[in-house]
Amino acid sequence: MSVQERKQRERAERERLIVATARELAEQQGWDAVTTRRLAERIEYSQPVLYSHFRGKREIIGAVALEGAAEMAAAVRAAASSANSPRERVAALARAYLDFAARNPAVYDALFQLDGGLAFADEDTPEPLKDAFAALLESLGEVAGDGVHPGLFTEVFWASLHGLATLTRAGRLPPEDIEPRVELLVDRLAMV
Repeated sequence: MSVQERKQRERAERERLIVATARELAEQQGWDAVTTRRLAERIEYSQPVLYSHFRGKREIIGAVALEGAAEMAAAVRAAASSANSPRERVAALARAYLDFAARNPAVYDALFQLDGGLAFADEDTPEPLKDAFAALLESLGEVAGDGVHPGLFTEVFWASLHGLATLTRAGRLPPEDIEPRVELLVDRLAMV
C-alpha cells in the first residue's frame, strides 16, 4: 500500500468517526449538543482536523442524512422483499419506514427536518436520497392505480408516512395506534 493510499484510508476512517460520533451524540442529547468543539473532544482530534473534513455542523448533518438515507432504503427494501402480495409489501414498507423514524430520531431529523445542505427533488440530489425515494417507489409504484403517476403517488404516500412519524414522535398522536393507522393508510390511500 502506498503512502497516498494509507493517507486516504486514514482520512476516510476519520470522516466515518466524525459522522458516527455526531450521530451518537445527536441520538443521546439532540442536535443542539452536536458542536465542532464537542466532536473534536470526543474523537480526540483538533477542531482544525475536523474542519479539514467538514466545513461545519451543516455538512456533518448532511453526511448523517446521507448515511441514514442508505439505511432507510435498505430497511424498506428488506421489509418489502419479504412480503408476498402488493398489499403486504405496502404495509411492510410503511411499518419499516415508521420503525426507522422511531428508532433513529436524530437521523430522521437530519434527513427531513434540519438543513444539511442537501438538494431534494432536484438533479443535484445526492444518490443516497434518490435511492431512498426509489426504495419507496419500487413498492408503491405498482399500487398507484390507473391514470396516477407512480412518482406522484409515492410522494403523497411518503408525505403521509412522514406526517405519521413526525406527529407520533411529537406526542400529537398516540403511539399505540400505529398499526391501525398503517392499515387505514394502506387500505384507503393505496387501496390494495
